[in-house]
Amino acid sequence: MKILLIVGSVTYAMKGKNLLVKNGFRASVERIPHIGGGAGCGYGINVSEGASEAETLLQEAGIRVLRREERGNLP
Repeated sequence: MKILLIVGSVTYAMKGKNLLVKNGFRASVERIPHIGGGAGCGYGINVSEGASEAETLLQEAGIRVLRREERGNLP
């Protein structure tokens, strides 16, 4: 099961991905379509394992996770 951790900008997505990779996570960045509510386009970080730990690590680094989405068993 992959989890998408949605962040507010491409900058946070790239910084977050790099942080997670340096800490042993498999992560990739994904652009998501307009999510409404004035939030504009968003970006997410895909993680396949340890989503809770990854989210905690991001938050400790000052990268706010807006929400999580389950992505099923995508490649």
